[in-house]
Amino acid sequence: MTKKQVLNVETNPFLGPMIRYFRVNSGILVGFTVLFIILSVFAERFFSYDNFINVLRTVSTNAFLATGVMMAIMLGGIDLTGGALLAFAGCVSVVALDRFGAPIPVAFACGLMVGITAGFINGVIIAFSGIHPFVVTLAMMSICRGGAYLIADGKPVPLRNDAFTQLGNGYLGPIPLPVVYTLCFLFLAYLLLNRTRVGRHMYAVGGNAVAAKYSGINIIKIKIMVWTLSGFLGAFGGVILAARMSSGQPAVGVGFETDAIAAAVLGGTSMYGGVGNIGGVFIGILVIGIIANGLNLLHVNSFWQYVAKGIIILLAVYIDMYRKRHESRKK
Repeated sequence: MTKKQVLNVETNPFLGPMIRYFRVNSGILVGFTVLFIILSVFAERFFSYDNFINVLRTVSTNAFLATGVMMAIMLGGIDLTGGALLAFAGCVSVVALDRFGAPIPVAFACGLMVGITAGFINGVIIAFSGIHPFVVTLAMMSICRGGAYLIADGKPVPLRNDAFTQLGNGYLGPIPLPVVYTLCFLFLAYLLLNRTRVGRHMYAVGGNAVAAKYSGINIIKIKIMVWTLSGFLGAFGGVILAARMSSGQPAVGVGFETDAIAAAVLGGTSMYGGVGNIGGVFIGILVIGIIANGLNLLHVNSFWQYVAKGIIILLAVYIDMYRKRHESRKK
């Protein structure tokens, strides 16, 4: 194929985006394929429809968190509130529904407001105080975890509303509803980042905040919006998780923020900011989920999953650093 033909293909509205996607995410796609083949050979029942559906349902929670974390990392920050926010939002919705008799839409909205409020507070403090996002979100993580235990009186709150539990356990045809929600939100996040001015501003702020400021971009507004959106996504995932478990669990979500960070950086999101794409994060989410699923099917001690995820994060960040240095030398 000649260079002219390649250019023609890349400008094709149908083939162009696909070619660019494979080019940008070639590394993680190769790793995912190799991992998939290995587990298909060595892990019994891995290569089955029921297991694939189980993996997709399981990773749906991480997908909400990883999308928010990716946007925070793109701005050169981080969001550690995810796991605790899952628990807090889920407990609030269940308590509103079970103890106060709130209608399902109201109970759902109460859970979402928890995430929106926590994310907004994170964004305001980060934007105006200059405190590093790591410290701010670490403090909010503790607040949310404490709030979950307080509102649930330190124990799981059972959910007796079958209609609400269907939000997490129902199906749309053969596809579980949590997977449907995940695909919808990933698509919306893709549109936000690639088809809107706000998305372009997010990349600009993450790439060079000073230049973005002098070009007229409202940096404060972008930061508040990103962490608020991250809080909303975490809360949505928490409410759906509570519906899946038919209870509000104040202890749920411990360590989930690690999975989200691992999925984001593994999917190509740069810790230096300004770089990230939803397609890569989606593959990162699947890789993290498949590793956990594969280790379980291979009857490997679950504690090794923490070791594997830690190694993945280190390798992904090191590769990002190496790529950044290599690019700077070229310049």
